[in-house]
Amino acid sequence: MKRAFIIVLDSLGVGGAPDADRYGDVGADTLGHIAKRCAEGDADRSGVRRRALHVPNLAALGLGECCHVATGTAPSGLEISCWRQGHAGAAAEVSTGKDSQSGHWEIAGSPVDFEWTYFPRREPCFPQPLIAALCERGGFDGVLGNKHASGTQIIAELGDEHLRTGKPICYTSADSVFQIAAHEQHFGLERLYRTCEIARALLDEMRVGRVIARPFVTTERGYRRTSNRRDYGVPPPFPTLLSRARDDEREVISVGKIGDLFCHTATGRELHGKDNDAVFDQALDAMSQLGQGGLMFVNLVDFDTLYGHRRDVPGYAAALETFDARLPEFLQQLDAGDLAIITGDHGCDPTWTGSDHTRECVPVLAFGPGLSQPRSLGQRASFADMGATVARHLALPAGGRGHSFIW
Repeated sequence: MKRAFIIVLDSLGVGGAPDADRYGDVGADTLGHIAKRCAEGDADRSGVRRRALHVPNLAALGLGECCHVATGTAPSGLEISCWRQGHAGAAAEVSTGKDSQSGHWEIAGSPVDFEWTYFPRREPCFPQPLIAALCERGGFDGVLGNKHASGTQIIAELGDEHLRTGKPICYTSADSVFQIAAHEQHFGLERLYRTCEIARALLDEMRVGRVIARPFVTTERGYRRTSNRRDYGVPPPFPTLLSRARDDEREVISVGKIGDLFCHTATGRELHGKDNDAVFDQALDAMSQLGQGGLMFVNLVDFDTLYGHRRDVPGYAAALETFDARLPEFLQQLDAGDLAIITGDHGCDPTWTGSDHTRECVPVLAFGPGLSQPRSLGQRASFADMGATVARHLALPAGGRGHSFIW
């Protein structure tokens, strides 16, 4: 029996979503614009970068073909002539919204067919009864923020007042999300988590996708968010690839924030790390332990949180190059019959306006010892095609959504 691996490079869009106009994202292209800026020379923290994006291992797996399928062009450094092995294409999202939760659920064969609740772009943005109930149950006099904001910017803006008043900082984004930021020592990490649990219960009937705890600490340069983030989501509305694997008594290993995104439903053994390298280390260590017929689902979130949302082009490029340089460590551990898929869950174009996600197609790189010849997958109509492919590969029951692109 075979094994399967899904690695999500969180926010790695390749442009060209058919319905990008509905989201104001026509022209957004996370990977394409990063590659273009790199080739042209883009300032970074240490000076000026004057070289093309260098990701030879991803290019050899067909990442340039993914871009070509989505936009009609392959960026500099990702020419299709670099493609050596594996199947490659792009996938459009059918779920409503452009958030990590919807993207991951759809990858796992469960597209979101309902509308999430989004908070309006006005101040205050949250309903007064919601805030009143949160304050009463949480035991504080009020909240700060109550608006759309970038997480790092609102902490810089309101951190001092938070320390002075003890009020949590509440904010949202273009996603269906309620975020609460608080100081780890002055407010307390466990108190922040309890506050988020209260908010989660209040927001369940509103169909808000996630409540996110955003702890921060004081540094010499101001305030810095820590790796103790915690997401409080809702379980997928119907069976996923993960639950079908569990029901068939297969081993499931979830690495990174997969557990949070699936509300710890059928996520098996959960492994975590403080950054992309640590998460990748966990995945590599667990590979040798994953038995035949098992499934590993990995999320590398730094691309999104540290670089996409912060509009850091050089940082995003460097993170891609770091992942690419380590990719051979993963390839060397694949056994005969294994299937691996590298993809994204939405876009977060660091050259785009604002700080929100962007509606884009995502890359689909399918590879393994048995997929040596390059083959274009074209444009897939749904992320769910990846879940359907993995289900077929592992001989799991079909989920009814998506179409397998292998065998």
